[in-house]
Amino acid sequence: MIKKIKGSSLKGWLYLLPAILFLGCFMVYPLIDVFVYSFEEGYNSASQTYFGVGLYNYSYVLHDPYFLQAVKNTFILVIITVPLSTGIALLISVGLSSIKFLRNLFQTIYFLPYVTNTLAVGLVFMILFKKTPYSDGLVNMLINLFGGDSIDFIEGPYPAKMFVLCFYTVWVVLPFKILILTSAISSVNQDYYNAAKVDGTSKLRTFMRITLPMISPMLFYLVITGFIGAFKAYSDVVALFGTDLNAAEMNTIVGYVYDMLYGDSGGYPSYASAAAIILFAIVLTITCIELMISKKNVHY
Repeated sequence: MIKKIKGSSLKGWLYLLPAILFLGCFMVYPLIDVFVYSFEEGYNSASQTYFGVGLYNYSYVLHDPYFLQAVKNTFILVIITVPLSTGIALLISVGLSSIKFLRNLFQTIYFLPYVTNTLAVGLVFMILFKKTPYSDGLVNMLINLFGGDSIDFIEGPYPAKMFVLCFYTVWVVLPFKILILTSAISSVNQDYYNAAKVDGTSKLRTFMRITLPMISPMLFYLVITGFIGAFKAYSDVVALFGTDLNAAEMNTIVGYVYDMLYGDSGGYPSYASAAAIILFAIVLTITCIELMISKKNVHY
């Protein structure tokens, strides 16, 4: 019996071996390598040498105004877009679940942005919002129609640029969240709703007492992945504001890491590694806090 259990255990580990090797080579090892680089002061990628080990890289990054601006932009993006996109997706999903006529058509329409290239969508948004010598853009035309003044959303004031970035981010992530929440709502046992109808429970109370608790695992999953995805934002910002994000004051933490490696100020892997570890610590901390909160509010 013991030999059979040991044989089954060995067989299971053999099945897992390819995945373990893949994760070890492409996730665990790079993470350890970046952690080591972050402490090597004055690292030269050409000669593979450094002149000291310490916390200087972290001190430099934390005092770099470009990094502080990137942190500010990233946190604003996370705080605004994650709750807003999740709330809007929940409302749309409830609406889709309550209708039968043309439901599949509406689901397809809402899902279309998800299968569209994000850079292409970003360029479309830039055309809609950007002022040019020939046109103020479609959005400004609508603003002028209602008596407002034109605003340069792409190269203008910081609040206007942040509005476009948040708008774009919410637009891009909505389809996936709608798909997940629509599936979650449709999987709720109808017996609960039938019992609520018999008791004469209002729709709002039914939603708060039945729908929300039953789909809370999916909501928690979307919030977690939404926070992680928003902290990794970079390509969307490039599509809207170009590659010189520091000049536009719209850089993100991931963009700062890329700039330190390959941008105009690139060639500093130690600084990039320190910034990456700081980002990792921020995401890990927020994820742990959310996991602690979920123990009381998520019903499995």
